[in-house]
Amino acid sequence: MSDENAKKPIDQLADTVAQLKEMRHYSKNNVETLTAAWLLFDGELSRLKQADKLADLMDRQAQLHEALETVINDLDEQLARMQPEPEPGA
Repeated sequence: MSDENAKKPIDQLADTVAQLKEMRHYSKNNVETLTAAWLLFDGELSRLKQADKLADLMDRQAQLHEALETVINDLDEQLARMQPEPEPGA
C-alpha cells in the first residue's frame, strides 16, 4: 500500500470505534437472549440444575458489554481530542 492510501491514526481510531460499537450492539442482543434463556431455566426447567451455567454466561456477557462501553467512551474522547482545530474565521 502506498503512503498516499495509508490511513491516518485518526481514521484507524474511528474505524476501531465503529467496530466496537457494532460489537456493543451484538453484545446487548446476546445479553437479552441469555437473559431469556436464564429465565426459562430458572423457572420451569431449574430442576435440571443448569440455571447456574446460564447465569454465569449471562454475567460474563454483561461484563463484556460493560467493558465495551468503557472502551468506546474512552476512545470516543480520544478521537475528539485528535480532531483538528477549526481554522480561524472558518
